[in-house]
Amino acid sequence: MTEDLRTDARIEPPPLAHRPGCGCALHARRRLGGLLLAGGGGALLTGPARGQVPDGVHAEVGGESRFARLVPAQEVEAAAAQQYAQMLRDAAQRKALAPPDHPQRVRLRAIAERIVPRAVGWNARASQWQWEVNLIGSPQLNAFCMPGGKIAFYSGILSRLQLSDDEVATIMGHEMAHALREHARERMGKTAATRVGASLISALLGLGGTGDALLDMGGQLLTLRFGRDDESEADIVGMDLAARAGYDPRAGVSLWNKMLAVNGAAPPQFLSTHPSGPTRIRDIEARLPRVLPLFEAAAKPTRRFAPPPAA
Repeated sequence: MTEDLRTDARIEPPPLAHRPGCGCALHARRRLGGLLLAGGGGALLTGPARGQVPDGVHAEVGGESRFARLVPAQEVEAAAAQQYAQMLRDAAQRKALAPPDHPQRVRLRAIAERIVPRAVGWNARASQWQWEVNLIGSPQLNAFCMPGGKIAFYSGILSRLQLSDDEVATIMGHEMAHALREHARERMGKTAATRVGASLISALLGLGGTGDALLDMGGQLLTLRFGRDDESEADIVGMDLAARAGYDPRAGVSLWNKMLAVNGAAPPQFLSTHPSGPTRIRDIEARLPRVLPLFEAAAKPTRRFAPPPAA
């Protein structure tokens, strides 16, 4: 742990990671796993199954995209793991990577421990992912979850917005939803189909190769931006995940008001492709009747955390 990161002062930000997200196979309603810590590092592992309240917003979300099927999930996840590891190395060299005992890193991990077991209800492959959560010193208002469950928050989003645990859980659920709903894999599949044609890419995959269109997969994960439909879907699924984990989904309203207020008329990069202002809040409020029962039935966190000192 560096003194710079402890105080959130003079932290040199790592190279910009443009909100990657993605996922893998079919979402499925299953009994959800508990969570085991994997040593003192960043990894989170799912464990024995346990029951959960069903329904929520599952009926509002469709099935797997046919474009996602054009791109092998294992290759996307492997590329994401490499890019994530490189990003952590870069941050460590800049003394911007929080160690395991950093208070906000501990906080993020505790919240992830409650949400991750609910992930397999949206994507069966999530039980195989090596989940990680890390904190990077940077003033950016940003957070993301890469394919395979690689989560990162930038310190700026915690300190500048003074987020409550419920608001952090809302962001984390949203970013995890991008991975679980395989948005990056779908977008990469669309790109591949546009460049070489769906029939050709399917033939290449059938022969065991991915073709030139997929060779830049790792680079795409660092620059990928999602469309408005993907962002809206991530909002819906993220609310469901957070509510099942015992975090109040009504925090989405206060969160997005903070997001917009901190940048005035110009939304932060985090919201660049999202529905804006009143539309987003109306969408959240419209779904509260479906997710509030999940929150009310869920076990609540026994420990609460304070935000870091204001930037």
